[in-house]
Amino acid sequence: MRPSPEVVRWIKDALTLHMAGRIAEAEPLYLRSLAVDADLLPALHAMSLIRIHQGRAAEALAYIDRTLALDPLNEDALSNRGLSLVALGRPDEALASYERVLERRPDAWQARYYRAVALKEVGRPDDALTELDRVLQIKPDQIEAWVVRANLLWPMGAVEQALESYGRALAIDPNMPEALASRANCLWTRRQDVPGALADLERLSAIRPGFPYTRGALLHMRMYAGDWRDVADGRAMLDTGVRAGQRVVEPFAYQALTSSSADLLACARIYASDKYPPRSALHRKTDRKGRIRLGYVCGEFRAQATMYLAAGLFEHHDRSRFEVTAFDNTRDDGSALRRRVLDAFDHVVPIESLTDREAANLIANADIDILINLNGYFGAQRMGVFAHRPAPLQVNYLGFPGTLGADYMDYILADAEAIPEAEDQFYSEQVVRLACSYQINDSKRLRPAADSRAAHGLRETDFVFCHFNYSYKIAPEMFALWLRLLKNVPSSVLWLLESNAQFAANLRRLTAEAGIDPARLVFAPQIENSAHVARLALGDLFLDTLPYNAHTTASDALWAGLPLLTCRGTTFPGRVAASLLQAAGLPELITNTLEQYESKALLLAADRTLLQSYRERLTRDPARLALFDTARTTRQIEAAYEQMMSRWANNLPPASFTLSDSTK
Repeated sequence: MRPSPEVVRWIKDALTLHMAGRIAEAEPLYLRSLAVDADLLPALHAMSLIRIHQGRAAEALAYIDRTLALDPLNEDALSNRGLSLVALGRPDEALASYERVLERRPDAWQARYYRAVALKEVGRPDDALTELDRVLQIKPDQIEAWVVRANLLWPMGAVEQALESYGRALAIDPNMPEALASRANCLWTRRQDVPGALADLERLSAIRPGFPYTRGALLHMRMYAGDWRDVADGRAMLDTGVRAGQRVVEPFAYQALTSSSADLLACARIYASDKYPPRSALHRKTDRKGRIRLGYVCGEFRAQATMYLAAGLFEHHDRSRFEVTAFDNTRDDGSALRRRVLDAFDHVVPIESLTDREAANLIANADIDILINLNGYFGAQRMGVFAHRPAPLQVNYLGFPGTLGADYMDYILADAEAIPEAEDQFYSEQVVRLACSYQINDSKRLRPAADSRAAHGLRETDFVFCHFNYSYKIAPEMFALWLRLLKNVPSSVLWLLESNAQFAANLRRLTAEAGIDPARLVFAPQIENSAHVARLALGDLFLDTLPYNAHTTASDALWAGLPLLTCRGTTFPGRVAASLLQAAGLPELITNTLEQYESKALLLAADRTLLQSYRERLTRDPARLALFDTARTTRQIEAAYEQMMSRWANNLPPASFTLSDSTK
C-alpha cells in the first residue's frame, strides 16, 4: 500500500530539514509519518540515525530491527545495527551484523571499519588492526580509521607507530577533534611531552571549545606545566559547565581544581553516565555460605603509589574469614613489589586482555561477594567492569579519593576526617567510616638511612621547606604563600619535585618576578621509592597543598620522619593529610585557614626545638602509630566488609555506618 500524499509530503519535508541539519524540526515529522504507517522505510532509517546521534542506542535498535524485518539485506540498517549494539555494550553481537554486509560486499569499507571498532571492543586488538589496514588500503583518507588505529597501538606499547597514525589523520584534517584529543593524551601519558600535549589541547580548545572534557584537560595540563595564565577564569568556566551538566572536565583533573564537594559529585555523575553507564547486572542467583570472597580490581599491581600503601593489606587479610582474589589489569613491570603483592593473594586472575563484559562474567562466575575498585577514575582503571554489577556489593577504596557518581557502586571507605557526616549527601556511595584513618599503610616499607644534603643540592645550614607532590596539585595561591615564606625565613629554600622542565622554568621565572633568587628553588628528580623516602628525611618541613593534599606522598614524608603541615580542606582530596596527621598523633600540624597555615610555618621555621620534637614523635617507634599499624587498619577494613555483607545477607540495602575503635 502506497503512503498517502500527506505522508509523502511529511517525509519530503522531514528529509529536507534533516539534510539541512535541522533535526529537531525533522524528528516530529518522521514520527507523525510512522504513526500513520509504521512500515515506512525512509522514516525508520532516519529515526534510527537520529537516535544513534542522540545516544539513545536502545531506541535506535528498535527502529533498525523493524527495518530489517521489512528489508533483511539492508546494508545501512545492518551497519547501524552494529553501531547500536556496540553502544549498548554488545559488541560481540555487532560483529555478526557487519559480517552479513561483508559477505555480500567485501569492499564495503564502512562496514569493515565498524567491524574493526567492534573487534577493539571485544578485546581483539590484533584483528582490529588487521581490519583497519584493509580499510586504509581501500580508502587511505579514511581519517577515523587512522585515529582508531593509533588508539589501539599506543596502549600496546607501539607509541611511535601510534603517533605516526595520528599524524596521518591530522595531515588529512588538521582540526579533527578526536585526533587532537587522543594525540595529546598519548603525548602526555606515554612520553611526558608537556609542550606537545599542550599544543594539541590549545589548538583543540580554540577550534572546538565544547569538545567533551577539552577545557578541563587543557587546564589540568597547564597546571602540570606551572602555567597559571587565566587559571581563575578557567576554574570558573569549569564550575559553570559542571553545574550545567556539561562534559567539560574529567573527575580526576577536577579534584585539583575545585573546593566544592557538590561540584565533584556533579562532575562524577556526568562522567559515569557518559563513559560507564550501568549495564545488565550479572548477580549470582543463590546465597553462598562460607568465607567472604573479596575481589580487588586494580591496574596498579606494580611499583606504584597505591601498592606502596596497600601491599600489607592483602598479606594481613584473615584467611579463616576471607578468600582474596586479585583481578589484575596490570602490565608486568618486573618489580619485587609486584611479586610480593601477587604472592599475597589466594588467586590472581589477569583481566587486562578481557573486555569489560568478559571480565565481569568471570568475576560473577567466581562468586565474588565484595568487589573492591582500587582505581576509580585513576590510572589503568576498569570502571566498565563494575558497570555490569558482577558482585552483590561493590566498594570504592583508596585509588580515587572521592565519589565515582555511579549508583552501582555501593560503598566508599573513608573516615570521619576525610568525609564528615554532613558531607554524605555529596557521595553516590554509602559512606563507611573507619575508626582511624581510612588510608592503609605498609609497615614493611623500607626506611633506608638518608645520605647527605649536599648529594641533593642542599646546604646543611639552610631551612628546607619541601613539597613532593606532582605539579598539577600546586595552585598559584599556594605557591605565592610559599614565596612569602621564603622572603620571611632567611637562608631557607623550597625543595620540589621536578615534574617536568616547563614546570621548573615557569616557577623559576615567577620566583624571580617576586624578587627572590630562583636558586632558592631546588628541584629533585624522580627516583625509586625507597630512595625517595630516604631523601625526604633531609627536609625540615613538608608544606601541603590545597585544594588537593598530598596523599601517598604525605605518608612517605611521615614514614621518613618529616613533619608535615596541612590546611584542612573542604573536599575529600583536601582532607586526607589531616586524616593522616590525626592517625600519626600530630593533630597540632593541622590548620583550618591558610592564614593559620602560614603563621604555623613561620613559627616552626623559627623554633627548631619544637620542630625536632615532632620529628622525634614520628621516628621514635613508627609502628606504634595508628597510621602505620597495618594489621589494625586491616582489621577495621575487614569489620567494614563483614558489616556490609551482613546487611546484604539480611536483605537490607547498603547504608552508611561508622566503626568503633574496638580493633586496637
